[in-house]
Amino acid sequence: MGNSQVQDLLVIGGGVNGCGIARDAVGRGLSVTLVEKGDLAGATSSSSTKLIHGGLRYLEYREFRLVREALIEREVLLRAAPHIVWPLRFVLPHSAGQRPWPVLRLGLFLYDHLGGRRILPPTRGLDLRHDPAGAPLKPGLTRGFEYSDCWVEDARLVVLNARDAADRGATILTRTRCVSARREGGLWHATLRDEGDGTLQEVRARALVNAAGPWVGTVLGGVAGLNTPARVRMVKGSHIVTRRLYDHDRCYIFQNPDGRICFSIPYEEDFLLIGTTDEEFEGDPATARISEGETAYLCRAVSGYFRQEVTPSDVVWSYSGVRPLYDDGASRAQEATRDYVLKMDEAEGEAPLLSVFGGKITTYRRLAEAAMAKLAPHFTGMRPAWTAQSSLPGGDFPWDGAPALVEALQRDYPFLEPKLARRLVRQYGTRARDMLGEARGMEDLGQHFGAGLTAREVDWQMREEWAREPADVLWRRTKLGLRIDQAGQAALAAYMATARAPAGRAAE
Repeated sequence: MGNSQVQDLLVIGGGVNGCGIARDAVGRGLSVTLVEKGDLAGATSSSSTKLIHGGLRYLEYREFRLVREALIEREVLLRAAPHIVWPLRFVLPHSAGQRPWPVLRLGLFLYDHLGGRRILPPTRGLDLRHDPAGAPLKPGLTRGFEYSDCWVEDARLVVLNARDAADRGATILTRTRCVSARREGGLWHATLRDEGDGTLQEVRARALVNAAGPWVGTVLGGVAGLNTPARVRMVKGSHIVTRRLYDHDRCYIFQNPDGRICFSIPYEEDFLLIGTTDEEFEGDPATARISEGETAYLCRAVSGYFRQEVTPSDVVWSYSGVRPLYDDGASRAQEATRDYVLKMDEAEGEAPLLSVFGGKITTYRRLAEAAMAKLAPHFTGMRPAWTAQSSLPGGDFPWDGAPALVEALQRDYPFLEPKLARRLVRQYGTRARDMLGEARGMEDLGQHFGAGLTAREVDWQMREEWAREPADVLWRRTKLGLRIDQAGQAALAAYMATARAPAGRAAE
């Protein structure tokens, strides 16, 4: 991009909010550049519980608007990205000492009806003495509820938003840091630094969007040089992954004695995802790690319900992320609002700065629409909202069509093992064929690193999805780090060190 070109928007932050805003804006006819200092979804947006959900517990805090918006978004996103979003059923066991049964029933009635549910099945009561969902649970748990929410591959959601933005003309610059930005002559003048070779470039933009997540305050003060109070409350959420404890495909939501809740979710076919915690966090969000206390807390939380005790020795992987919540003065971390807050810094004749605080992955698309509404007075020719009816890359098939897509992929590529075909559809949707190309056997896909990961797929991720380092492939664009051994990971690192991303669209 030449230095003389003026962009409409410069977006700082390659998480779900930044990529969602970039996609929305470029689809309305604006010119957009997005910069991310690391990898896409490299922080909070790959560290969620990976749910598209209304947030049942937020009803207790009377956040009805947030819950309603999120419930509506479940089915919008299910239709837009059925390869990476799919329905789940959650079992809520009930026992003495918890929220009363009538209160739970009322809450779930509201949950069923606030969001205009059309696709997902409704809540039902369960007799856990006879339902298979009761088998892994302690015998004292005899009744409960079952309700619907959705799963999302969170990091892939971010990458697909970036891919769609780039396909529509946006420039996506990963591993590129905005080191300074100043207002001059009605524009923002930003200096960007390539974190690989240190080269600098100048970009001018009519508006600046600060979607830096936990670093939103750093951008306000350290990059843009503003003295605006950040009002960011950083809350760490941690998760653990264990081997599967049960055979069925339903999830559990457990009520803990301290009033918090904990999810247990079948994960990557052979594992179980357990989370989350809520702890105040200070310091650099990049250093967030699960503590021994958090691991013990999560093990204790689910062991109170499962027949089989879960101990720290059962943990095969863990991750932590820092949620950049808007500081609304709540006394406890788990009570702080998950709603998003958009703040404009603007004055007559000056280029605007929009900063994004808080938010949850479920409502990222609505957040982007709200951001564009804030910016609309500065871009009078901007086209209207459009993302509600538009699929994400690879998601142009029916919301319940993934099994049929797997069958068709196996028919046309009979050398694919069923498990690999399922994974490719769940990651790439209809674009799995573009990735596989003319291959007629596994040998046509190049070097094999384990668990079905081949050089062909790695090349695709480098060319189309901005992957640059092994962790980008193993822990964000896939979760194959759970399956590929050290030798395979070393071979992948060597391959990526020597391979250069083919000239193509990801660099646009």
